[in-house]
Amino acid sequence: MLNISGLKEGIVLDHIPAGKSMDIYRYMGLGELDCQVAIIKNARSKKLGRKDIIKIEGGLDVIDLDVIGFIDPDITVNIIKDERIAEKKRLKLPKKLTNVIKCKNPRCITSIEQELPHVFLLSDEKTQTYRCMYCEEKYK
Repeated sequence: MLNISGLKEGIVLDHIPAGKSMDIYRYMGLGELDCQVAIIKNARSKKLGRKDIIKIEGGLDVIDLDVIGFIDPDITVNIIKDERIAEKKRLKLPKKLTNVIKCKNPRCITSIEQELPHVFLLSDEKTQTYRCMYCEEKYK
């Protein structure tokens, strides 16, 4: 059995579908953080069969919950204080994403005006479809 030490204070991202932890790692820039980050891949799960888990040392201010909700709103966010789960957060698809994904449309204003933020709005919650706020290009 693999044992990853507990956190005194931090965040545990649980119920990540197997293989998605590296997407979260990249989207959230966890490699640039000045704290410990542990990724557990393919852990056994009764609910999912296999799952990934990410443990992040530090407070909730080090992560953006909208990014996690965009990747998968079914991920559970556990807030750890004094080595115990103090709070569980349920995520939902964010209505608006800013500078998380980029518009690929070469005619979009964001391609010309480099300093403009890349803003995507949730256009269809059922299909989890996001569209560029400026040109309406669908994110793939």
